[in-house]
Amino acid sequence: MPPNDAGLLTVSDIREFFREALASALEQQHLRVKDHTEHYVVNLLAMFARTEALFEPGPDGAQSKPLALLLAEAFETRDDEHRFRTLQRLGDVALFVSGFLASGFPRRLVDIDYHIAMGGRAYGALAQTVPRGPRRVLATVFAELEDKFQPLVDALNDISESAVTRSQRDVLRLYELWHRTGSRRAHRLLVRLGIQPQAPGAFAH
Repeated sequence: MPPNDAGLLTVSDIREFFREALASALEQQHLRVKDHTEHYVVNLLAMFARTEALFEPGPDGAQSKPLALLLAEAFETRDDEHRFRTLQRLGDVALFVSGFLASGFPRRLVDIDYHIAMGGRAYGALAQTVPRGPRRVLATVFAELEDKFQPLVDALNDISESAVTRSQRDVLRLYELWHRTGSRRAHRLLVRLGIQPQAPGAFAH
């Protein structure tokens, strides 16, 4: 690529951007992950920076395959490699959508809640089934992704929403997100906005 082509970013530039952004977000969330896990998430974000990576070809054009179909496909196949790839796809899509595209679903928090649950389970299944060999290091990565899925979602939210000015609808969504997922980030942002979240049925004394 010509050096004066300033309007375009190379893949290495994109990875470096996400590496720095993720490191900052993890520090903001007081969250520590292993180097291999951080590298995996950076590569995931760089991959999905290409819009087409999030979609799959279908009879009606490119579309995002529902997570439930990916899960069914993974457990119905007898091909171990296909199962591995499908579960990995499920976990990756769930993490990216719930963490990086959450602001695009203001009326569909159940979907974010669902993505978090499905993604964590997919990574957990992968951690238990990674075969011996070069991929073995991925077992610890997938186990950490399962264990810290929600905090990682918060970190990715920080990247995607770092400059958002919140409306009243956004505040309500933050409360619902906290209520559904227990997000510490959502709780902290609500407190910062002067709102002390309380679980339904709780009364202040």
